[in-house]
Amino acid sequence: MRYRTLGSSDLQVSEISLGSWLTYSGGIEADQTRACTEAAFDAGINFFDTANVYGRGAAETAWGEILSSRPRDSYILATKVFFPMSDDPADQGLSPAQIAQQIDASLTRLRTDYVDLYQAHRFDPTVPIEDTIEAFQKVVEQGKARYLGFSEWTPEQIQAAIDIAGPDLFVSSQPQYSMLWQAPEAEMFGLCAANGISQIVWSPLAQGVLTGKYKPGQPVPEGSRFASAEMAVSQDLVYSEATLEAVQRLVPIAEEAGMSMPTLALAWVLRRDEVASAITGASRPEQVHANAAASGVELSDDLLAAVDQALGDVPVTGPTLAPAAQAGIKHR
Repeated sequence: MRYRTLGSSDLQVSEISLGSWLTYSGGIEADQTRACTEAAFDAGINFFDTANVYGRGAAETAWGEILSSRPRDSYILATKVFFPMSDDPADQGLSPAQIAQQIDASLTRLRTDYVDLYQAHRFDPTVPIEDTIEAFQKVVEQGKARYLGFSEWTPEQIQAAIDIAGPDLFVSSQPQYSMLWQAPEAEMFGLCAANGISQIVWSPLAQGVLTGKYKPGQPVPEGSRFASAEMAVSQDLVYSEATLEAVQRLVPIAEEAGMSMPTLALAWVLRRDEVASAITGASRPEQVHANAAASGVELSDDLLAAVDQALGDVPVTGPTLAPAAQAGIKHR
């Protein structure tokens, strides 16, 4: 396993990290969660990413139980805040009161005094950005988080925060990024790199499409991620006949290079220096080890050109955020 520096921080994170979105929030049994987490340590993974909303606390609780048995300095822990934590419409967002409440709740579930990285899961256009920034800074001042990050902010929102608090405010950005979703390269990567902000990318396997298991002209496999209603919104982006046909054109490219499709896809996102880590999910220990094998894999220029040719005219950019996330920035 190789490690990269996370933005302007002193954190050295594994190139492959373990996430807990659809799995450790209730998607698999507790013993499987423990087995995958142990496999991550065995593979050299030291970076674990979760969020308060994953299972409304279930994922944090699971990792709190598992990770608390290990020395706190043996892993780097990240969580997030923004989405609703109850049916109360006020129980969401990035207001100072919500941030203060949710960081304490997350720390209790995670059984730790601090997280290494606390992230704004989305931008909150209903709260003055100055208030949000000050609330996050207070979390750091109190020692409850070492560093701050954000997920799926627009370049305008990122720049507004930098203009107020300077480039040292954030050390990480967490966008969706894969062979099939390259939009962050256009503006996000350059802006963040210029301000000491690394990318921690989610869905580098495009919700499993880049494993090659979904075949054009065939029904979605039962029990697979795209068989669930909650993934329907992503299907327009990465699950179409044209996309599946393009992915099948990638299969012989990976085979000729002597690697699996997941290795090719993960090595592809890690080819960019702006990317500090690729967040992967796993429901079995062998998946953890298979993903970890992508660390350190170098892709030749010829192979990258072959990938581009295989993707052909498949759209890999477009609107990445929901309309609410792109709303205007509120000031005091």
